[in-house]
Amino acid sequence: MENKITIRTVRPDDAKELLAIYTPYVLNTAITFEYDVPSVDEFRQRIENTLKKYPYIAAERDGELLGYAYTGVFKNRAAYDHAVETTVYVKENVRRQGIGRMLYNELESISLRQNITNLNACIGCPSADNDEYLTMDSVEFHKRMGYRIVGEFQGCGYKFGRWYNMVWAEKLIGEHAENPLPVIPFPKLKIILNV
Repeated sequence: MENKITIRTVRPDDAKELLAIYTPYVLNTAITFEYDVPSVDEFRQRIENTLKKYPYIAAERDGELLGYAYTGVFKNRAAYDHAVETTVYVKENVRRQGIGRMLYNELESISLRQNITNLNACIGCPSADNDEYLTMDSVEFHKRMGYRIVGEFQGCGYKFGRWYNMVWAEKLIGEHAENPLPVIPFPKLKIILNV
């Protein structure tokens, strides 16, 4: 019998295992436009920096991390505080099993409790059919998750000797009130929720 997948907050000491999930995306795909695999220390610092304000979560089964997701700064200006950028990566051998959906659903739930109103996703998009490094899977995943494509930048990413487009997608999850409640940093939210 297969054990249940749980979602939990990432810890900095998960960096090595999460980096192992991310590495194939850097080396073999244009899903990320990053060229070089970061060191474990750098990846740990990224986790620590994200957790200062935003959620960084992982899907886990039997002690194995299957994927991770987090939100982060959309634009570094106070007026953008209620908008975040989303990211999700799933281990290659467990893709298409609903793990990305589970992670995004939990990320959305946490973001709502933080008083976030807008989720934004920056998605690599192939500029030609049958690209071996990038498909439309990420774009289609976000559409299924309720995101709306709001723009496409042409040829703005260069990797593997070719140019890639980039799509922006958004999902509005909160009320755009005249006087919005302040965003609750994730560490404070964890205390409030006792998680």
